[in-house]
Amino acid sequence: MMARFPIYRARRLRRSERLRAMVRETSVDPADLIAPLFVTYQEGRHPVEAMPGVEQMSVRETADEAARLESLGVGAVLLFGIPESKDAVGSGAYASDGIVQQAVSAIKERTDDLVVITDVCLCEYTDHGHCGLLTAEGEVDNDPSLELLARSAVSHAEAGADLVAPSDMMDGRVAAIREALDRSGFAQTPIMSYAVKYASAFYGPFREAAGSAPQFGDRKAYQMDPANADEGLREAWMDIEEGADIIMVKPALPYLDVIHRVKRETRYPVAAYHVSGEYSMLKAAAERGWIDEERVLLETMLSIKRAGADLIITYYAGQLAAMLGE
Repeated sequence: MMARFPIYRARRLRRSERLRAMVRETSVDPADLIAPLFVTYQEGRHPVEAMPGVEQMSVRETADEAARLESLGVGAVLLFGIPESKDAVGSGAYASDGIVQQAVSAIKERTDDLVVITDVCLCEYTDHGHCGLLTAEGEVDNDPSLELLARSAVSHAEAGADLVAPSDMMDGRVAAIREALDRSGFAQTPIMSYAVKYASAFYGPFREAAGSAPQFGDRKAYQMDPANADEGLREAWMDIEEGADIIMVKPALPYLDVIHRVKRETRYPVAAYHVSGEYSMLKAAAERGWIDEERVLLETMLSIKRAGADLIITYYAGQLAAMLGE
């Protein structure tokens, strides 16, 4: 039986910062962080209005930013491409000279050990903005989309990507990508699957940054219903069985319970995506002086780690790494 007051006084170990640090159960390290970057053909840097501090960057600027993040100790970057033109089949996603492929090569030339992850999806590259091919009736056609997603992943690996991250939510895409990578000589390239990705209202600012808003309809037919948690476990196990090495839950804060369940039940490495809406809300409140941004940021990240995430994808990665370094 646990000792009670006055024999046990919980405050004894809270009397100084040193004591608190000695018994702290959860921590966030810069190496746990993954920074999303938006790479464009346009020269220079272009601020994203809905995401203060986030910019679309040229290939050269993206490589510079990646080197800066590596110097801060950030573990990885996650690349999203903004193509010069779009078409119905998203051909820019798997072009050998595509924008992400160029950025991967440039980052590899500028950095030493930084892990380069690529987002594998068609939504940024299709003129309709959906994550797969469309049928004549305008519905997303799952099975034919798998070949293009697999081609995209292979092209990223050929450019030097350390890890690929399919975010499309097509059924069977992890198996298709794993088979294609293995067949192409990339059996050692891991897959971080957006396995538990909800049809969330928190993605709005991202769609401005990536230019990926659907031109009609929505993505509820292939992303998950926010009401469902058991389904998230089925999605996670399905992707694990198909060959995923890391399982992602997206968004993070509204789904801490799901993060916890996925980690507890699978025991696989779990990544949580602190998405654009979560980021922009904190930024907006901080700009108005309503919150202490640094304290709220750290508390937020600790909650995600405490829920069970091993890795956190966040637009705060550089700022948080600098803060932790101080």
